Amino acid sequence: MLRAEVSPSLLRWARDRAGIPMEVLAGRFTKLPEWELGTSKPTLKQVEALAKATLTPVGYFFLPEPPVEVLPLPDFRTVGDEPPTRPSPNLLETVYLCQERQSWYREFAIIAGVAPCAFVGSVTTGSDVVAVAESMRETLGFDLVARAACPTWTDALRDFIGQAEAAGVMVMCSGVVLNNNNRKLDPAEFRGFVLSDPLAPLVFINGADTKAAQMFTLAHELAHLWIGQSGVSDATVRDLPDREIERWCNKVAAELLVPLAVLRPEHQRNVSLDTEIARLARRFKVSTLVIIRRLRDAGFLGKAAFSDVFDAEMTRLLAREKGSGGNFYLTQAARTSKRFTRALLSNTLEGQTLFRDAMRMLGIAKVETLHKLGQRLEVE
Repeated sequence: MLRAEVSPSLLRWARDRAGIPMEVLAGRFTKLPEWELGTSKPTLKQVEALAKATLTPVGYFFLPEPPVEVLPLPDFRTVGDEPPTRPSPNLLETVYLCQERQSWYREFAIIAGVAPCAFVGSVTTGSDVVAVAESMRETLGFDLVARAACPTWTDALRDFIGQAEAAGVMVMCSGVVLNNNNRKLDPAEFRGFVLSDPLAPLVFINGADTKAAQMFTLAHELAHLWIGQSGVSDATVRDLPDREIERWCNKVAAELLVPLAVLRPEHQRNVSLDTEIARLARRFKVSTLVIIRRLRDAGFLGKAAFSDVFDAEMTRLLAREKGSGGNFYLTQAARTSKRFTRALLSNTLEGQTLFRDAMRMLGIAKVETLHKLGQRLEVE
């Protein structure tokens, strides 16, 4: 039987890249330990199966040495005090896909005469945090009065996404690669990223993260757009990052969601902390985690108390939060941005974009599904 000439180092690299332990992968490929030692070689069919299992392009196995894969945009993530060394296949593929979507939308915007977003790159990290947050609220229409009309802070999050899209930003929120529920994105690896572009600004939110975290991630990534800086982030509402850009974006995000000038006179010290956190979360229509962070920023919580309260609240929220399949078409629109999806479907139905290209970018396998999605989004 014909055997494939594959370097053992590439086999080890593919397994490590996918983050799959030897004992797990060897359960499916019993000869894998021998292949990695070089004492035997796989067949071409076995290489193809291994490529699929490790999410590796099959051609990589026939390179002379393992390729060095890097994110095609600035990486602001941290793991402890060290930068991460290798992005996962899921993160890489998600970034590549969003770059393709952005490239398509940029060309569409040029032809359609869409005006560029003046706010992209309009400030610097030297700009005043409070002034920038106020400018963002005005641009987005994300003020306290508008939020007060929302029944809950999760409704406010949906409105926030809608306001960002109305301002010209494509907001994509997904917890999986395309529509493959077997390829879940890991919030521990990244929480979001932004592709800055005046004509086609794009924000991606890791939908596998908690709902409580997603509002802050969106605010953080929008701050990146205001300084015109692309990048992948893992910053959370709890963090005070060391990197200047991430620290500044976190400060802007927190001020955007809960202005300290409003919080300080609103805070009631004569009630229990739990009651006050819940009340302020309802008042500002943000998650309780954001309120806890802002109470710390305002000096109402010390460092140790903040840590204890934040950890306890995070544990409570994780215990409460449950995933839901929901409506496919609503989920699809959230995953691929209503702004992007409507433009792509309209252009495709007009014959300007091939159906196969539209289906690939949306992760849809059937033309019928594409048409139904268009009907749900009222695309003619």
